Amino acid sequence: MKQNIAIVGSGFLGMTLAMRYADAGAKVTLFESAAEIGGLASVWDIGDIVWDKHYHVVLASDRHTRNIIEEIGLGDEFRWVETKTGFYTDGELLSMSDTMEFLKFKPLDIISKLRLGATIFYASKVKDWKRLEKITVEKWLTKLSGKKTFEKMWKPLLKAKLGEAYKETAASFIWATIQRMYSARNSGMKREMFGYVRGGYARVLERFGEVLVEKGVEIRLNSRVDKIERLDSGKVRVTPAAARRHKDVKPKIVPQETKYAKYQTATVTSPGFSAGFMTEPNPAKPTVRQFPRNSSSDIFDRVILTCPSNVAAKMLPQLEKTERQDLESISYQGIVCASVLMKCSLSNYYVTNITDDTPFTGIIEMSAIVDKREFNGNALIYLPRYVAPDDELFDKTDEEIERYFLNGLEQMYPHFRKKDVVAFKISRVRQVFPIPTVRYSEGLSPMKSSVDGVHIVNSSHIVNGTLNINETVALAENFF
Repeated sequence: MKQNIAIVGSGFLGMTLAMRYADAGAKVTLFESAAEIGGLASVWDIGDIVWDKHYHVVLASDRHTRNIIEEIGLGDEFRWVETKTGFYTDGELLSMSDTMEFLKFKPLDIISKLRLGATIFYASKVKDWKRLEKITVEKWLTKLSGKKTFEKMWKPLLKAKLGEAYKETAASFIWATIQRMYSARNSGMKREMFGYVRGGYARVLERFGEVLVEKGVEIRLNSRVDKIERLDSGKVRVTPAAARRHKDVKPKIVPQETKYAKYQTATVTSPGFSAGFMTEPNPAKPTVRQFPRNSSSDIFDRVILTCPSNVAAKMLPQLEKTERQDLESISYQGIVCASVLMKCSLSNYYVTNITDDTPFTGIIEMSAIVDKREFNGNALIYLPRYVAPDDELFDKTDEEIERYFLNGLEQMYPHFRKKDVVAFKISRVRQVFPIPTVRYSEGLSPMKSSVDGVHIVNSSHIVNGTLNINETVALAENFF
């Protein structure tokens, strides 16, 4: 008899798990609270294009990402580009893309540069990450690079990603970041090559969703899970919250045209549920009703939650008290990220690190990697600001954030003009990645929860890496 499995969350973690269990012969149902699959890798319309809602790139060393994309049939669609890195410091934009530019880097004296270089090289050779988890990143970097270099370079970069939480963050955080970048340079390509799939993650998600449906996975969009309970029978019941329901009674296919092919945007599989992969079709007159509950649709042998730990804890009333406290104690960092489509490029740098005080904590120019023809000749820029989940920036209007961010661009780039902006959209996510505090892994709850038949597998279990799609897919593969 087939095992009946529910997976909560349709990011790359949930989708990879769904594919693996379907391949193993299980009946899989994927619950997604949003109207589209992808999680942090989801896409949206900006101007007249469809592209990633948040910035993503594939490194040559990201073998898990490359393998999964090849597995769904898009391996030949990779495009690889050698990248450049910029620094904005002391009001000046500088390049730091090779050894010579590093040696000429004006903000640091020669001793500071040598210590900085030695720190990065040493970190790339360290293997015992657990030892680094026992010391703060500030203490470790200050010891290796010196206080002057820490204050000038490391501290602004840490605050850009972690805010004031950098003070409690373990040294293993920066170790993982350096390890990933070094592995890219030491890959088979011998250079720091960044890649993307033609069409972006919109195309990857189209195909991934199509593969899942072909394998029999049922994808329920707009299906926020309210409660998960173990029954006396040993089964696990999943209770969705009230959700939008279609008037459609019979299954139907909703085809749409993309830049590359015709694909099935969504498949309405049964009354009250939609299964699909890019997005759910919009009903003419949406109504809100409770999902039907019956043994075939809501009762499972096993449930895997891939949502943030504190969200998972709210769904599980039967959790042991100490486990609930552990899950709720994990601190997350959020992000407010603007996607800006504009007529002109800002620079030829993919990443511009910022050590000055600016509205955003970095600049990612996707069009420095992606062919501008993907953006109809325009440039696509991401302006992220990593903040705590309760930061007041989340409560500002789109117009306020747009004005704030664009004023910052005007101060940094003399050639930038607001009239060149074609489109500006803002994403707000309060929980992006857990903050790896000192001795973080020692207090981490196991993936098998205290509710028999329920597992919690999410980004909190990435203990020796940084959050990215490659680490997420690797987590799914290791769990399975």
